[in-house]
Amino acid sequence: MKQFLPCVLFLLLAVAAQAQVQVQLSFKRLQYIAHEPVIATMTITNLAGRDIELRDDNEQHWFGFAGTSVTRKIDLEKRYPVADLGVFHVRANVYFADLNKFFYAQGKVFEVTTARPIWQQTVGLPSGDGERTYSLMTNRFADHTSLYVRVEDKANGLVYSTYSLGRLISFDQPHEEIDRDNQLHVMQCSAPRIWTYSVVGLDGKLVKHASYAQNRGNPRLRRMADGSVTVSGGLIDLPAAPPGAPGRAPVPKLSDRPVDLPPQE
Repeated sequence: MKQFLPCVLFLLLAVAAQAQVQVQLSFKRLQYIAHEPVIATMTITNLAGRDIELRDDNEQHWFGFAGTSVTRKIDLEKRYPVADLGVFHVRANVYFADLNKFFYAQGKVFEVTTARPIWQQTVGLPSGDGERTYSLMTNRFADHTSLYVRVEDKANGLVYSTYSLGRLISFDQPHEEIDRDNQLHVMQCSAPRIWTYSVVGLDGKLVKHASYAQNRGNPRLRRMADGSVTVSGGLIDLPAAPPGAPGRAPVPKLSDRPVDLPPQE
């Protein structure tokens, strides 16, 4: 099903009559999983020769600039109902209040689809007043496979988060453990001799994200007698290089994490 999202994102004020701007809209990829963040990047170039003041459509001040470009990232999943499966057409625009005129970016298209479930576990909240369901899913893109995690309250129909934990290769299956606080620990092989370790909380936030290299054996998750989960084997790696960088495995950078996630502990 095709759906259209007419995004009126910014209001431009105090603009001379001869002012012009260029508006560009882009997406990092063309396919997304239902409920994961859909990040649109909007770039506005000021060709007016004087300052332009930008405000959101709710009158919140954003930025004032002249003779340059500014970029803002917008999570469409938080603003529009893009969790439904289908093809979405997006067209962003800015509005000149003084000229009563819209300037439009070229329309873009993206698809929302499902991923293949491979594991699921429901756990209780420590407070005893509800449950959370963790799900691991895989999705095949043109050049790689990604491992996704979803945290939801199935009883109330609430999805707290869905996002990629990074690449997954078929050399080894992901390993999962639940610790004494009912947090999810995942170890996945993201490249030859490289594993990615993630900890996901009951609120859906990414608590920890690190990479391990093979060192006299593959890293594995171990649940201890006290209920804690540790990593056995392997050698923890420093922050990874960008995916596809020469000489490094294509594991994700921390800056590639989903929006609104906490910093690495």
